Amino acid sequence: MAPQFEVPASDVIDWRRHIHAHPELSYKEHATSDFVMEKLTSFGLSPERPTETSVTVLIQGRGPGRTVALRADLDALPLQEETGDSFASTVDGVMHACGHDAHTAMLLGTARVLSGLTDSFDGAVKLIFQHAEETPPGGAKELVAQGVLEDVDAIFGVHMANQATGTISVRKGVTSTVAGGFFATIKGQGSHASMPQNGVDPVLVAAQVTVALNTIVSRSVAPDHMNVVNVGMIRAGEAPNVIPDTARIGVSMRTVGDEDWEVVRSRATDIVENTCAAYGATATFEWADGYPVIVNDDHVAQIGYDAAVQALGEDKVSWGPGTSASDDFAYFAREVPACFVFLGGGTAEDGLPYMNHHPKFDIKEEALEAGVRTEVQMALNYLAS
Repeated sequence: MAPQFEVPASDVIDWRRHIHAHPELSYKEHATSDFVMEKLTSFGLSPERPTETSVTVLIQGRGPGRTVALRADLDALPLQEETGDSFASTVDGVMHACGHDAHTAMLLGTARVLSGLTDSFDGAVKLIFQHAEETPPGGAKELVAQGVLEDVDAIFGVHMANQATGTISVRKGVTSTVAGGFFATIKGQGSHASMPQNGVDPVLVAAQVTVALNTIVSRSVAPDHMNVVNVGMIRAGEAPNVIPDTARIGVSMRTVGDEDWEVVRSRATDIVENTCAAYGATATFEWADGYPVIVNDDHVAQIGYDAAVQALGEDKVSWGPGTSASDDFAYFAREVPACFVFLGGGTAEDGLPYMNHHPKFDIKEEALEAGVRTEVQMALNYLAS
């Protein structure tokens, strides 16, 4: 018979609000990891620090068996919060806008529950509170190098998503995209705006490059593949009557696999260089190769799906389409069989129309209990399988 358990729902909400109010950027999660260490210790556990701002803890069951891991990420984003929440960020220009505050609070709740169920399972559960998901090369890659998964047989991750509150979506196979991108500095020739014939306008070139880059997805890769090329930044000049010397663009690229990635990268390079050449400008690149795709193991994904149904009910769980976003959980999934699932934190119908990475991104906090129940059940079901 499956063990029964209570979720400390009000505590999880309090923990989430504390973390939300005190966000920290990648590789700087000192207070957040201290908070996690303090809570885990208060549960009677013995957490460790594999890196300066990450935390792991092993919860040993009643006897020998396999080890399953659960992962949360700790870091926030460089955004100015606009939610108006009473527990909004107290740090200027830094915000939890991707749900990592919820991920961390839920995994603390899972730690509390599992620490009281050790007589109910064989094997062990390893909880990984990971630093630096938002900034490549990412904390997961560093933790793999530190050997965090050497004693782990499988791993699960839960991520907040803009879907119906408290619902879980799971996918077998490819679940995210390859992500990366580049900055390009376009070098023209400055001039007075009244004498454009004496200059090479990098702003005009940047605009032409932006338009041309947006043809890659529609013309260079298969239309049934999920690919994204987005120019999210253009910076140039200080005055309207001056043609500046340079313009700088920032480009994010996402593809569903390595083959498409090479096509998109090659086409982006050609477009920037050849457009610049056509106007008499030049360009230099700074590439940021991001994270590989997350590939969910079919067997572990099925365990995750069944566990979510057991925890929440069949009407709350579905096989989902995956995501065009990316996550460095992919590095864990390359090492051991993995399952990355999405937890609904609310939609526009709940008054929450804003997606992850928006300064007004928020969640319905009743989703947190559903997340804890799912994490606990996934761990128990995997160890019993």
